[in-house]
Amino acid sequence: MAEKNQYNADQLTVLQGLEAVRKRPGMYIGGVSSAGLHHLAWEVLDNSVDEAMNGHASEITLTLHKSGDTISVSDNGRGIPTDKNKKTGKSGLELVLTELHAGGKFQNDGDGNYKTSGGLHGVGASVVNALSKQLTAVVKRDGKQFKMEFAQGRPTTKLLKLKSSTPVRGTGTTITFTADPKIFPKTTFNAETLRARLETTSFLHRGVKVTFVDEVAGTRVSYQHENGIADYIKQVLTERKARTIHDEPFTLEKDGETRMEMVFYWTESTDEHLRSYVNGITTASGGSHENGFRAAVGKAVRNYMETHKLTPRGVKITHEDIREGMVGILSVFIADPQFQGQTKDRLNNPEVQAHVDGTLRPAFEQWLNTHSSVAEQIITRIITASRARAASRAASESVSRKSATNRLTLPGKLSDCLGKSRDNSELFIVEGDSAGGTAKQGRDRNTQAILPLRGKVLNTEGAGLKKVLDNKELADLVTALGCGIGPNFDIGKLRYQRIILLADADSDGHHITTLLLTFFYRHLSQLISAGKLFIALPPLYRVDIGKETYWAADDADRERIFKEHANSRSKPEVTRFKGLGEMAAHVLKETTLDPKKRRVLRVDIADGLLTDRVMSELMGKDPSSRFKFIMERAEEAQEVDV
Repeated sequence: MAEKNQYNADQLTVLQGLEAVRKRPGMYIGGVSSAGLHHLAWEVLDNSVDEAMNGHASEITLTLHKSGDTISVSDNGRGIPTDKNKKTGKSGLELVLTELHAGGKFQNDGDGNYKTSGGLHGVGASVVNALSKQLTAVVKRDGKQFKMEFAQGRPTTKLLKLKSSTPVRGTGTTITFTADPKIFPKTTFNAETLRARLETTSFLHRGVKVTFVDEVAGTRVSYQHENGIADYIKQVLTERKARTIHDEPFTLEKDGETRMEMVFYWTESTDEHLRSYVNGITTASGGSHENGFRAAVGKAVRNYMETHKLTPRGVKITHEDIREGMVGILSVFIADPQFQGQTKDRLNNPEVQAHVDGTLRPAFEQWLNTHSSVAEQIITRIITASRARAASRAASESVSRKSATNRLTLPGKLSDCLGKSRDNSELFIVEGDSAGGTAKQGRDRNTQAILPLRGKVLNTEGAGLKKVLDNKELADLVTALGCGIGPNFDIGKLRYQRIILLADADSDGHHITTLLLTFFYRHLSQLISAGKLFIALPPLYRVDIGKETYWAADDADRERIFKEHANSRSKPEVTRFKGLGEMAAHVLKETTLDPKKRRVLRVDIADGLLTDRVMSELMGKDPSSRFKFIMERAEEAQEVDV
């Protein structure tokens, strides 16, 4: 009799073709969240961009269809080859869409196909096909039009030559795909995310006309920027409400084996904001090109200050001081980029760092010498930043030296968990002493800590570290977390496994949550990236129907409960909670604190650029953006909670 847990070669599984993609999609698109879903669109879009980048296409159109889960990308490039591949006997179109590592971008040897490209692995198109419920490819070339359909990566039709009474004009490819709900929990694409990416594409590839057709909203918009990133940085400054300290930016364009474009300003903002791209691909996690950029700027500024003896006594200039307030765009085009994974969010080519550094440093140093008045403004800005950073560092060290029990005196003391291990420990940040008292009674004392805050905390959008630490509520919070802030941040010293924002379910509670999210995003974003920050969803309503009790997080949730029990003989009895402090401790425990029953949302950043822009617009000093946001959505508000 064979052993039950016998392990031999028969237990090994070999995934064939695109089966591996459907089995492990995270390996190819980073996950099945919203970011992974939109990565499908980027893969198809990038193939069209590669045609434009190499001079074969001048127009790209992306259409979001009325269903919300279907996208078409069209270009007027050469069209995917439709003739048969001699080795496989398959058409070029079928090969590209059904085989991993198949494509025309492996030979960057001057053969005229792709000098530079974002697609490198021959994986993108086939991955999109594998993760689509349905995909249709239409190709125009050689005066003919061809069509082929697929489902979940497999062909459902042969390559069909479409009949036409007249020769087909032009060339190009159109890919239409519908995201597979068996793979993605949510298959609806976000129109603003698509639009923003398309507009960025038009900036990075000057002269290319990029069009977004949103059938859901019934809109059509086209972008075409002859000035490229020079126009882009103006928009970035406008979005961030950033005021520059000098009128003329530094710009650099260089052709060659490594083609570079860059432009940057210094602004009055307290943070650095650099957007980097490789072959038109957003590199959100940076990489060697960003390292070269930052090193070059630092060296050029230091050389200029030393040459002109501009460093004051007692002032230590750091790289952070030099780049504080810098807003820039960096775009490089290289023949053989080595990205970190298929999602391509980081560049790993070590030689690119030397190329960028060696090109930018002498050019920027010369620019400083020939623009002495601008250079003086920049150096003054850097020295001011250095002095402010030293003051903030001293304040931060002062806070971190004090223990939580000594420091947390207002508005209520931290009720820490009794367990010594950080495993499964949680810090609930609650609104006010009343809610704090209820939470303390309902919590698990071994693993759950409660920190009450007094009312609405400081809006930290645009606030410097010193101003943040001068605020008692936020300073208390930083001390309770234990991981420090700014230059002293160390996630290894974080005292809790999870940080949970717990505010009332009404509009005031949402406002407090938003203010806290702003603080974490601007000053402790590492905790968000590490998946440590959560938002609790306490109920706003208690709904009693007969002997059963239901909890509703908001009005929509309440209406859902009504509909589900529309045929019940018992009339629903609804209780609206005015706040967490009004709840009995056992109710708060059952609905919000108990890990087995509660609902919490993990805070994640799907699109860093979009998040930054929205945060700047809605939480910044300029009220016009908030007013516009409210007026555009006024009709969506059926009832104002006041």
